[in-house]
Amino acid sequence: MVKEPTSIEIIGIGNVSAVLSGPDQPGDSNKTGVILAHGAANDMNNSLIVAAADGLASAGYATLRFNFPYKEKGKKSPDTESTLILTWQSAVSHILKNKRFPVDRVVAAGKSMGGRIASQMVAADQMAVQALIYLGYPLHAPGRTDKLRDSHLYQIKKPMLFFAGTRDPLCNMEKLREVLHRLPGQCDLEIVEGGDHSFNVPKSSSRSAETVHRQIVEKCLQWLDPIVK
Repeated sequence: MVKEPTSIEIIGIGNVSAVLSGPDQPGDSNKTGVILAHGAANDMNNSLIVAAADGLASAGYATLRFNFPYKEKGKKSPDTESTLILTWQSAVSHILKNKRFPVDRVVAAGKSMGGRIASQMVAADQMAVQALIYLGYPLHAPGRTDKLRDSHLYQIKKPMLFFAGTRDPLCNMEKLREVLHRLPGQCDLEIVEGGDHSFNVPKSSSRSAETVHRQIVEKCLQWLDPIVK
């Protein structure tokens, strides 16, 4: 696997750091690029984001992980929605134009906020992708299962893969299953037993973070294989 630090230009805002990864031999790339966006409280170096990007790259996918501008500047509060959208669009343009690992289609993956913004964009025809992967979808605020962030999901016809931890305070499993049952397109659910919103498991668990990350990568590869052929 090859990792290359790079920079993504966002018109009118500036540049953000990113890492482009792919197989050792560029010719082994399967022409599908996977972009991974971080969540509100972390950045592109989050262990889950890195593990997913590296695992997919080792299997032949070009991957791109990047920072949103607020993280690049060391701020805690996320950017405005319009800036988050523009950053996502810039990331898609960047991976499609890259010459190291040429791709002609993109899969959008995101942790929490990163995935939610991607889903809103696809629903509003603001971004063209082959499929969507949610590494912990923030279906509702903690304890607010009466107010779901699901209305736009019903407009998406692209295949979607949801990863959900059984201890996630932002994604009640019963409510998520109800939403998935109503979605019009292909959708799949992979449950991480004992995982919280970041898929951390209790210290008493026999499973390590590496084991959980391996589960996520293996499911992504299995799920993506028929979709990108």
